[in-house]
Amino acid sequence: MLVSLAILGLAGAVYAVRRPLTMAAPTCMAGRWHGCFDTFNGVVLMTLAGLPLAGLVVWVLARRRRAAGVASAWRMSLAEVGMVYGTVPLVWMTTMPGSGAGIVPGRVSLVPLRDLLTMGPIGIAGNLLIFAALGFFAPMRFAALASVPRILALGAGCSVLVETAQYVLRLDRVSSVDDVLVNAAGAALAAVASRRWWRTVAEVPSDQSRTASVSAD
Repeated sequence: MLVSLAILGLAGAVYAVRRPLTMAAPTCMAGRWHGCFDTFNGVVLMTLAGLPLAGLVVWVLARRRRAAGVASAWRMSLAEVGMVYGTVPLVWMTTMPGSGAGIVPGRVSLVPLRDLLTMGPIGIAGNLLIFAALGFFAPMRFAALASVPRILALGAGCSVLVETAQYVLRLDRVSSVDDVLVNAAGAALAAVASRRWWRTVAEVPSDQSRTASVSAD
């Protein structure tokens, strides 16, 4: 079910951005940093191109865990790769410097809900997705994070780090409290969507005992 949902979501995303991706393809295929990894279209294209490698990493991790007798090997491996691969490219795009980077002083907006009106539907959707993969997969991997309030706090904390980096590095971006709120909400909503696959506390001793027995042998 997880694979089917991922394939459908990926197919829909590719169809929606097919024209921008086609425009970025020549630059990325030529291996040029400028015009590929410093543009939204280029990062999305290379993220999609790297999916087979991410799938291979999931397979290798799962095989090693199954050989060691670890329960839920596939779920744990998919969660580890998914929360990293689904988060890093979006954070990368969020921290791309603007045209006035290093020149324009850092800007801060601390009034809640004031910037939501200027974000627009696309901006709100993008902010909801930044830590969605982290919120979706983290409870599947770590029983300690199998809680909506904890994922909400995790998403907010990660978002604060990103907004702080934007301000300190003077990336010509506005560090907004609304970004933190929407980022955290996206992580929490994604966590709710994956609730049936969360890792339970009861599974942890089982995995540890199996690992200990393998080490003893």
